[in-house]
Amino acid sequence: MDTTNDTLHADVLVIGFGKDGKVVAATMGRLGKRVVLVEQSEHMYGGTCPNVGCVPSKALVHR
Repeated sequence: MDTTNDTLHADVLVIGFGKDGKVVAATMGRLGKRVVLVEQSEHMYGGTCPNVGCVPSKALVHR
């Protein structure tokens, strides 16, 4: 990662840390790609489903 001029070089940009975002980021990383994953909310790890959607009983135990 080049931080001399605050530039980040990546092969893949994944927007959203939901279920699909995590899968895409992990898959691309395993394929040797440089991945940047962006999530707007610091409280929405895992996306809408486990936080406020279909599975609200789940909890993030460790970050």
